[in-house]
Order: sequence, then structure tokens, then C-alpha cells
Amino acid sequence: METRNILLVDDEKAIVKMIETVLRKEGFKHIYTAHTATDALAILEKRSIDLIVLDVMLPDYSGFELCPKIREMSDAYILFVTAKVSDLDVLTGFAIGGDDYVTKPFNPLEIAARIKAHFRRILSVEHVSIANKKRQYDFGRFLVDEDKGELLVDGQIVSCPTQVYLLLLYFCKHPNKVFSKSQLLEAVWGFNHYADDNTVPVHIRRIRERIEEDPSRPRYLLTVRGLGYKLGYGNAR
Repeated sequence: METRNILLVDDEKAIVKMIETVLRKEGFKHIYTAHTATDALAILEKRSIDLIVLDVMLPDYSGFELCPKIREMSDAYILFVTAKVSDLDVLTGFAIGGDDYVTKPFNPLEIAARIKAHFRRILSVEHVSIANKKRQYDFGRFLVDEDKGELLVDGQIVSCPTQVYLLLLYFCKHPNKVFSKSQLLEAVWGFNHYADDNTVPVHIRRIRERIEEDPSRPRYLLTVRGLGYKLGYGNAR
């Protein structure tokens, strides 16, 4: 984990220092800090960042405004820090490219736990047994190449943020199997007691926007009423 690059973006320097101290105690060494959106973008231009802790309220422009700019430069995992807890705010954060959120006030150990859970999941994907030779998952219209970490739709590479990719990959490895929201949270996010009820549905929507011809009428990633979701090989029209 010490090789991962983390960027902390918050105008409250005491909060940044507190999170940085906890993360360094947890073994993370490559931690960058920014107190404005402008400074954050400057760091992203120079560094490859794996995870960003992003405050919503920044002095130059908001984290919600900054997030799409980050997505133009990076697929880093984005963890929003916000004092806003309404469903609208949560959905806004997910819709523009965020992966998770935590509300103020928070315990910095919670931030560390979420970060560690995310990187544990990444490691489990990166260290798949060599005996498992199937590394491409072809569903006709789209293909997930695990070795390259790529999603191809109609032969074209489609940008896919980390958490969206990991959720899709999990479905690909278990085709036609139904998973509940809690099962997906545990398997893909590494926890379920912190997550918001909207987390899985919003990420399902983000996958459908990439792999489906008509996201409102999905053929591949289906909702199984009362049970959860499953990924199939497409229904004939």
C-alpha cells in the first residue's frame, strides 16, 4: 500500500494534517496535499494519483465542479468529504464521477479504513491466481480485459473509473448470478456498514451508460426485482 499515491484536497489545513498523520501511521508514504482546486489540478498534471480525498467546499470552486475536471485527467478513486447529507447531494457526487463519500464531522480512522478497504480490493484484483487463465470477458457488445484493465465497447476503449470498473469486473466473473446490494458492497467496496443506500444503484447506472445501447432498457446488466442485479449475455430483441 505504501506505493499508492494519495491526494488530500481540503482548505482546512488542520483536517488535511490530521488525515495525513493517520495515513502515514497506516503505512502510506506518498501523500500529496492541496488546499484549493487549482492546486489539486496542478498536482494531477504532474503526478499519477491513485486515490483522492476531496472536500466539497473549496475556496476557488467546489469539489463537485472539480470532479469532472479530475475525470478528464485521471481515473483515481474519489472519496468526497462533505457536510451535505441529502440524497440530492449524494447522487450529484456519484453522477459526476465520485466513488464514495464521508460526512463531517468524521473520525480520520474511518477515512483510513475506507482507503485501506479500497486498496485491498485493488490488490485482490491485481493478484489473481495464475491458474485462473481467463482474463478476458467477452459479452459480444462489450469486453473487459482484466490484464489491461480496460473496457472495450464495440471495439473501442471506454473510460471507466476504478470503482465502476471493479464492479463490472465482479459481475463479469460471475455471469448470470444475482447479487444483492449488500453482497456487492461487501465484495467490491470491501465494507457495507459505511456505504449509502444509493451507492450500488448509481454505479449500476454508470455501468449501463457505458455498456448498454439504451441504458433505460438494459439487455446485459439487469435488475432482478426484490433480489438485486445480474449480468447476462444480452437478450435478443
